[in-house]
Order: sequence, then structure tokens, then C-alpha cells
Amino acid sequence: MMFVSMPLLYRHGILLEVIQFLVDLNLVITKAYISSDGGYLMDVFYVTDINGQKIGDQATISYIKTTVETNASFLNSMRSSVGVVPSKEYTSIELTGTDRPGLLSEVSAVLTDLSCSVVSAEIWTHNARAAALLHVKDQSSGCAIEDQKRLLKIKKLLCNVLRTNGDLRTPSMSISSARVLHGERRLHQMLFADRDFERLDCANYNSRPHVTILDCSDRDYTAVTIRSKDRPKLLFDTVCCLTDMQYVVYHGTVVTGRMEAYQEYYIKHVDGFPISSEAERQRVMACLEAAIERRASEGLELELYTDDRFGLLSDITRILREYGLCIRRAEISTMGRKVKDTFFVTDASGNPVDPKIVDSIQHQIGRTILQVKGNLNTPPKLPQEPARSFFFTNFFKGRSFQSFKLIKSCS
Repeated sequence: MMFVSMPLLYRHGILLEVIQFLVDLNLVITKAYISSDGGYLMDVFYVTDINGQKIGDQATISYIKTTVETNASFLNSMRSSVGVVPSKEYTSIELTGTDRPGLLSEVSAVLTDLSCSVVSAEIWTHNARAAALLHVKDQSSGCAIEDQKRLLKIKKLLCNVLRTNGDLRTPSMSISSARVLHGERRLHQMLFADRDFERLDCANYNSRPHVTILDCSDRDYTAVTIRSKDRPKLLFDTVCCLTDMQYVVYHGTVVTGRMEAYQEYYIKHVDGFPISSEAERQRVMACLEAAIERRASEGLELELYTDDRFGLLSDITRILREYGLCIRRAEISTMGRKVKDTFFVTDASGNPVDPKIVDSIQHQIGRTILQVKGNLNTPPKLPQEPARSFFFTNFFKGRSFQSFKLIKSCS
């Protein structure tokens, strides 16, 4: 485990950028202690690699040290982080709308017919809503698509795919060659704007995270506690939600166990006031629950690794659709001449996939090309005993700002 301490001049959003920086290095945050009083952000993170091992790569340690020495260098690093690519390389397409079986297959087929090659993509679904961020290029030139008539045609045809009879919400779509925000943060923003936090009557409540919000009148904060199943990037998702809802985390503690994660935050709105109404309290609770659930792996994980070719995504998603599988989440990436796609799938009713169907799909595609990575089960129901407080005074008591070294190894 590695101990990372980051003293930075505070400004709104910098906490999220710090966490984003760490997770983009594929580091797993196992504990965190946060304080932003006095104009400084004093963060302490305990991190491991994705396999839970201590960070031994000196190049990674040196890079973190160099990057966070000053706010200026940190901002420069964020501009070149994962998910931000110069516009000439591709055209970005953002889609939000009602989720349904075969949606990604239909979108892929339209793009293939229009000679658009998908370089990378990420698709999230939650609460019957879907959001997709796709990066495409012209199949013949290998560059971003700039012809306005062609872009209008792409937009028109994709909008037709997104439209659903009887849906009261209008689907949203945008095409841009401008630089984009961090992709995962953008997906959070897209689903939040689409109000995916509004629960449906048929929503599954068994595996929901446990969120409580209480007044902390003696300190003029609002106290937020979250108990949920632990998973990678959980801290990023919750802080992303609070930041985009314009809340400031003044103090916080995150502790993860073998199965469960506990998060405690003391927040105010950017205007300096705590949460003041029951309606606001309920909204924040619902949005935090949604932010945690969006990335929660649902269904069977299938990984496709093979040589890249034009139209491959359209063909694969068509096969999954023909076998009655629903894609709940997907990550599409191209690395040179290879493609690595990850799909989380269920049957049309949201139930586990029949092994016989998976076997048939592997037989058709190739067992070495499409592999099953594991059946992700429903999270266990969390115990309901009152959560213990890990408020920051227990950690920072007797410690001064100068007493922290930037990075040191912990056994």
C-alpha cells in the first residue's frame, strides 16, 4: 500500500481532479482522509495497484510527486489525462435516451452504414436510461469527420434510432470535434441531466447503497454517510456527483473493507450554506445512489479481443441482440490493430444469461476471441446496524500541516 498526501491550494473541483488523476493511473484508493479548511486541500490517500499490491514502480511514484508539486503542474497534467484527446483524431458523439434491447446494435449499424469507424466508446445504462460517449473517425481517411452535411445526416439518423414511442423524455444528442471532458465524468453528467436518479416503480431496491444525510448544526455542515459494496472508482463516482451538484467537501473519510465501503463527508453548497430543506436532502440522496449504481457491474462480463476491422462492433452487437442479450454496460477500445471490447450482459428481463446461450455465442464468434470473465453476482444485502463515525478529528488530532511528507511507502 502507498500513502499519498496532497497539500494544494483549494478551489472548487480540485478534489475531484485529484481523485481522477489517481484512478486514471489505475490506482485503487483503499482509504482517504480529506480536509479543505483554511484555503488548502489536505488530502491523504492510501492506494494499491489493481491487484491490491503495494506500488513498487518508482516511475509511477516519481510521476505523482512531480505532478502534484504545484497547482499549475497538476492542471497541466489533467489536460493530458485519460479521456482528453486532441480533436483532430476523432469526432465525439454523445447520446442519451431510453434504454432498450438492441440499442447499441442499432447505433453501431447506422455508424457502419455511414462509413464511421468507432475508435472507442463507453456506454452506461441505469434506471431504464442509456448514455453513450463514442469517438468515431472517417473509415477511409482515418480522421475526424468535418463535413457539415455528413454530420447533419449522422445526427438525423441517430436521433431516429433514439426515439421511442410513448417516451415522455426527448432523447439528446450532440456531435462535436471540440475537446471533451473526462469521459466517465461526462457520462455521469449526461445521465444526471437525463434525470436517471428518478426511480421507477419497477426499480430494484435490494442492492441500493445506503445513504443518510443529517444536519451537523454545531459545525454548520451537512453530514453525508454512504455504505455500499466496495468496487473500483467508487470514490470518484460519489465525489463527481457532489462536485457537479455544486457541493464542497470540507472534510471526509473513506474506509474500505473486504466487501463494504464506508464514506463520510461534511459538505456545504458552494454558496456556503448546508442543505436546508427536505426536498434538497431527498434529491442529494437519490443522486448519490444513482452515481454509485451507474457503474455497478450488472450481468455477465464478456471480453472480446481480436484484430480490428471495419464494422466489427456492429457485427458483435448484432449477434448479442439476436441471442436475446441486453448490453447493460460496455467499454470499447482500439489499440493499434487490435480491439478490446468489454460487455456486461443480461437476458431481456435483466436475469442471468443462460450458459447454453453463451456457449452458442462463443461457438459462433470463437472461444479464444470472446471469453467469459466472470458472473458478477448481486451484491449482498448490507447489515443495518448504525454506522460508526470516522470523523476527521480522530485522524488529524495532534498532526500539523507541515508534518506530512508528500509520498511514503507503507507496509
